[in-house]
Parts: sequence; C-alpha cells; structure tokens
Amino acid sequence: MSGAALGIEIVVVFFLALFLLHRYGDFRKQQRMVLFGTLLAWYLCFLIVFILPLDVSTTIYKQCKIDHKEDVSVPTVSPLPSNHSAVNTSVTPTKSAPKPCYKPWSYIPDGIMPVFWRVVYWTSQCLTWLLLPFMQSYARSGGFSITGKIKTALIENAIYYGTYLLIFGSLLIYVAVHPEWHLSWYELQTIGITAANTWGLFLLVLLLGYGLVEIPRSYWNASRHGHLLIKTYFKASKLMTEKADAEENLEDVMEEVRKVSESIKYNHPLRKYIDTILRKCPLDYQEKMGRNMDDYEDFDDKQNTYPSEKSLVKLHKQVIYAVQRHNRTRVQWQILLQQAIHLEDVAKNETSSTHQFVHSFPSSEPAGWFSRYVYTPTVEWYWECLLKRWFYRLLSVVLTLFSVAVVWSECTFFSTRPVLSLFAVFIQLAERDYNYLYIEMACFITIFFLCTCVYSTVFRIRVFNYYYLASHHQTDAYSLQFSGMLFCRLTPPLCLNFLGLIHMDSAISHQEKEQTAYTSIMGSMRVLSFIANGFYIYYPMLIVILCIATYFSLGTRCLNLLGFQQFVGDSEMTSDLIDEGKELIRREKRKRQRIEDGENRRREWKERYGNQREDYAARNRSSHEMKETSYSDTVNPNNSRQAKYSRTGSRAERDCVELLQDAEPLDFNADSLTDDPLDSESGRHTVGRYLSMSSSRSRIFDDV
Repeated sequence: MSGAALGIEIVVVFFLALFLLHRYGDFRKQQRMVLFGTLLAWYLCFLIVFILPLDVSTTIYKQCKIDHKEDVSVPTVSPLPSNHSAVNTSVTPTKSAPKPCYKPWSYIPDGIMPVFWRVVYWTSQCLTWLLLPFMQSYARSGGFSITGKIKTALIENAIYYGTYLLIFGSLLIYVAVHPEWHLSWYELQTIGITAANTWGLFLLVLLLGYGLVEIPRSYWNASRHGHLLIKTYFKASKLMTEKADAEENLEDVMEEVRKVSESIKYNHPLRKYIDTILRKCPLDYQEKMGRNMDDYEDFDDKQNTYPSEKSLVKLHKQVIYAVQRHNRTRVQWQILLQQAIHLEDVAKNETSSTHQFVHSFPSSEPAGWFSRYVYTPTVEWYWECLLKRWFYRLLSVVLTLFSVAVVWSECTFFSTRPVLSLFAVFIQLAERDYNYLYIEMACFITIFFLCTCVYSTVFRIRVFNYYYLASHHQTDAYSLQFSGMLFCRLTPPLCLNFLGLIHMDSAISHQEKEQTAYTSIMGSMRVLSFIANGFYIYYPMLIVILCIATYFSLGTRCLNLLGFQQFVGDSEMTSDLIDEGKELIRREKRKRQRIEDGENRRREWKERYGNQREDYAARNRSSHEMKETSYSDTVNPNNSRQAKYSRTGSRAERDCVELLQDAEPLDFNADSLTDDPLDSESGRHTVGRYLSMSSSRSRIFDDV
C-alpha cells in the first residue's frame, strides 16, 4: 500500500476535474487547446489539495523516527553522601521508553514526493504566468488563421510579458550590482516563489473572507423557501433584462453581417472570411442571409467600398461573443424558470394534507425505477417540504462552526507556546498516538473546506461579461482559462497557509521539525524576513474585517448605490424587480400551460378517433380485396383453360378485367357518408384509385 494511495488519488482527482470541466465547458464546440489547458490547470490544483494530507502523515512518521533515535535512554551517575566510604553509582533513566513508530498505511517512499511536487508546482506556474494568458488571447482572437491568431495573441501579451521581464531584470541587475548581496540561484528561485505566493495570498484572503460567511449563509437561506423564491423572482427580472440586451446585441451584429455579406460577392477574395463568419451565426440567420444573396453578381472594385480584413476580424470576434452570450442567457432563463416553478410547487405542497408532492408541469418522460420505487411522491413531499430545510440548517450550523474555527486559527496560528490554533491542537493530539488515519482525515477536511470557500467564490464572482463561469456548458473559453489562472495562483499560498495553521511550516512556526516535501520545494522564506515574519503572519488577520463586511453585505450595498442592482431587502428598487420577476414567471407559466393543454387535446383527439380511423381503413381494405376476388372469378372463371388453348381476345379481356378491378372500389353506398372530418382519409384513398384508373386506361388505348 506504499504507493497505492497516491495512485488512487491521482486517478480520482483527474475524473473530478474532468467532471467539472464537462459541467462548465462544452466538449463539442470549444477548441481542444482551451479544454486541455483548463483541464490541466484544474487537475494540478486539485491534485495539490488531495495529495498534501499524505505528505503531512509521511512527514510526521519521519519526525517520529528522528525523535525515536534521540529519545534513547542515557544512564547517569548519581553521587552518594560524602560520609560514605565506598563510591557507588545508581543508574536512573532520564526518559521513559518511547512509543514505537508505526508506518502509515499511505506512506510514500523517500524521493517520490519532492520530484512530484517539483513537477506539479512548476508546471502550474508555467501555465498561469505564460501559457494560459497567451491561450486566452488566442481563443478570443477573431483571426481566420492560426498565424493570425498567434500574431494577435503575441501583440496583446507584449505589455503583459514585457512588464514582468522589466521588473525581473531590474531586480536582477540590482542584486548583481549590490556589494553586500551574493545571492545564489536557489535564493533567486526562492525570491520568485515568494513573490508569486505573496500575490496569491493577497487575493486568497479576500476570497476566503467572503466564502467563510457566504457559504454557511447560502445554505441557511436555502432552508427558507419564501426567501429563496423572492430572490429567484429578483434574478428572473435581472436575467430577462440581460436576455433582451443579448438578443438586441445579436440583432445588431447580424444586421452588420448581412450588410457585409451582401456587399462581398462570391468571387471576391474576402468571401472566404465571410463564409467563416456565417458559419458562426445561428441557423435561422444563416437561412435568411442565404435567401437574400445574389451570388451570380460579380463585384466591382470601382463602384463599391469593401471592408478590410482587419474590420472582418473585428466583426468575427463580435459574432462569436454575441452568439455565445445569447445562447448562455437563453439556457439560463430556462433553468431559472424551472427553479422558480419548482419553488412555487414546494410552497403549494407545504399545506397539502395528502403528503403527496404534486408538480404543476409533470415531466413528459416516463418515470424510471428510482422514481417509481425509491423517490416516490410521498418521499419527495417529506424531503422537499420537511426534511430538506432542517438538513440545510444543520449543515449551515456545522459550516458556521468551521468558519469560526478558521477565523480564530488565522488570527492565532503564529503562537506556538501556547498552541492557540485549533487545527494545530487537533493534529498534535493525533500525533501523540500516531493515528495517521485521523491525521489524514483531519487535514483533508480542513483543506477541503478552505478550498471550497475559495474556489466557490471564484465560481460565483462575475466581472461584467468578461469573466463569468456559467454551468450547463455555457462558459466561454476566456472565462475557463481565467479560472485556471486563478486556481494556479491561489492553490500554492492556500497550501502554505494550511501548513501554517497546523504548525507544519517552520518558516512561520519557528520550530526545528522535519519539513514537508511541499515546504522544501517552496524554499526557505527566511531569505525575505520581512515577508516571512510580517506579511505572512499579520495579513491573514485581515480576514476578520472581511468576514464582518460580508456578514453585513457592505459590498452588495455599495454596488447597489453605484447603480448595479443587487438583492437588498429594504430597497425600493429590489421590490420593483421582485414584482416584475413574479409577473414574468406567471406569464411563462401561462404560456407553458397553453402549450401543454394543446398537447393534451391533440393526444386525446388521437386516442379517441385514431382507432375509428384505423378500423374504417381496415374495413375498406378487406371489402376491396373481397370485391377483387369475386369480380375476377365472375369475369373469367376459366381463365387458365382459355389461355392454354386460345389467345384470341385475351388482351381485350385482360383490359376489361383491369378496368373493372380499378373502377369497382369507387362504388360506395350511403352508409359510408358521414360528417366526420376524419373521413378525409377515405378521400385520399379515392384520389389514389382515380390515379390508378388513369394508368389502366392508358393501357386500353395503347393499340389505337
């Protein structure tokens, strides 16, 4: 089992990253390079989080072996009183026998973890500082060729890369010229890592302060169905405004595309770029533009002014953005509408005496075995109307206790005597008994909660329409890669902060203990003492102020004052948007109800009259076959014998028989006349018989 735990976690983390990318990205439409870069960034960050507890347990085992060697009993000589004639000695042990060190079940052999952390860390840093910014610009470019996209990406990142090179070059020259500083390559590498981690820690505290309060509060609000329904109405009003704006923007862009498409004809050199743009447009717009094209006309350079290739690149970029935004708002509106209808159903079913959950719009798909036998309407009622709210409240209380423990530990983790950090106390208690399973579980739960608070904030924040992670495959390439950059910059300082909370980072705890392999890769922070002893210790205390600001929604109120509509309970604008959203949901429900009623009427009509139509058609076919048989026997009972001995008149008789066979089904009686509109099918049969008669008559007059 020495390396099995590491291998299992590597595989599990890969599928976790792949699942999240499938939820937010689109494997069918987005570029493979974008998906691969985002998947690699997410995978490496999740891998660091999941493997770090194994590194902690392995380090504790190594420290145990070191202590076991040092704690061997040493005999000492105790002198007797001076009046004793003989010199005797008595041996007394200084310490009791140390406990044996047990190897953890997830022990990783020496030499593996340093190489593993080095590969993972430097790969993630190359992604976040070099590759992902370039891939972002490449994905957003409206160029029509790979060369054009690369050129655009290089131009956009020239300032970005140039700034870093200028800063690094200036520091390098300063260090080389300064007579007192003789820094080696290892120390320069440590300075670079420290600078990156300092930037990440600055952003980490901001995101963590928001998540520690907002995540427990979100689960508590989820248990309040009335509050959740009102907030859904508010979101519906805002989303409808955004949806209308996206549709208007798409119309404007498509109008510009239409004008350009009509001006550039089929034999123009820029026509291939127009075709590329048209393939990015929605299908209905492609059909409209295709009908209005006159490609048979030649272009004339003297009469018309044509757009340049640069303007077409800009138009291509606008088309990609407008189409993606339109599709995203349309999908989000359908999802939000379904959520609002479900919450209204929950509010109606709470007062139900039958304890059976009834949906306003039942699903048209047949119920599976899970819905039939496990998640029945009774079970659904107890879960949605009774148990779910208490489960969310209990979960909110547990998460609140975790948040309080994190805030307390962030403010006191620098104190080693006495140990005030709660997480350090838990780990040290388990370390005395060498309970490695408890150590790994405690480390995993702690770091998983920290990552949830930070990463969920990354998934929730929205920077206008430039950065927005939308589920159900609606996230654009730019936002996916930007999230990968944030993850790679936030994860290393998050892990260092966690190691400081449990007193496993000697640069912060100032204890001479065995370092983890991850800390050894980060280098000694004592090279920059003002960061190790100042910023890393006192800056996390700012999290208290951020938590207080988040609890009182100060950021939301400031955005609301600046004109960005936010959900504030005591605002008049919020009340107006709630009423508007309620009316929008009511209107959509009426529309859906009309559609469902129409489908039900058509289904009932088909069930009521479909069998009668089939029976009537079957009777017509049977009577037609019987008449054909009787007439063929009546007209020529000795057909085979005549054909055998004589051939005179056979053609006329055959024509007569065919004419009678085709004409006979036209005979009908008065009983078949009804006022049923479904008799139109019999009319269609009649038309068919008349067409068949025309073929028979053509054969009759072949000899004329």
